[in-house]
Amino acid sequence: MRLTPAQIEVIREGAAQLAGSAARVWLFGSRIRDDARGGDVDLLLECDQVVDEPAQLSARLAARVSRAMHGRKVDVLIKAPNLMVLPIHTLALQEGVRL
Repeated sequence: MRLTPAQIEVIREGAAQLAGSAARVWLFGSRIRDDARGGDVDLLLECDQVVDEPAQLSARLAARVSRAMHGRKVDVLIKAPNLMVLPIHTLALQEGVRL
């Protein structure tokens, strides 16, 4: 996995502050591969509660993580009971690494 402990902590803290302490965060995509280079940060934020404004939550977490990683591009998917589950959500959970 190509994240530092400090970056992982920023992601965890941001998720907890924005979505609650029960939220879980998964890293997926190229950043889980140690042999890859560069690439954006792909995160799945998994919530057990309804998320009223998923686009806003996604944007806030992405911006927070991006700032901590010196402007690196960050994509955040949201998985919640009131949102449609897409194949990318399943892939992220199957191949991702929980932070």
